[in-house]
Amino acid sequence: MRLTVQVNVHMKSNGGWTIGELAHRFGLATHVLRHWESVGLLAPGRDGGGQRRYGDADLVRVAMILMGKEAGFGLRELRTLLGTDNPMDHPELLRRHVVDLQERIDRATAAKELIEHALACPSRFDECPHAREQVAARIPPP
Repeated sequence: MRLTVQVNVHMKSNGGWTIGELAHRFGLATHVLRHWESVGLLAPGRDGGGQRRYGDADLVRVAMILMGKEAGFGLRELRTLLGTDNPMDHPELLRRHVVDLQERIDRATAAKELIEHALACPSRFDECPHAREQVAARIPPP
């Protein structure tokens, strides 16, 4: 199953975008696109002078890489996910990532609750029973 995405773009008459044009379009530095190419995430075409040329498929690919990064995937994981026609070919990697995300959400939620409690607590930090309890829980046993 091949992932097909309809992209509303206007290809330039020269057959694609330069690295600078593509980087600008996504708000990226050109070295980011070169790095993604070096790790196997992008494979732009080349013109007669050897210059990179990016087409519609590259636009989709960059958008998918950015979406994956926003979801917390590393470049190595993205190379695996995007290395086949269907990212869903890697359900175990996706399941592991969901578990990792949930753990991060749980830690962030606990941190948020601690800060909210500190803001609402009428006591000084060192006098607050909740704060003392939290501190004591962080001290490792002998």
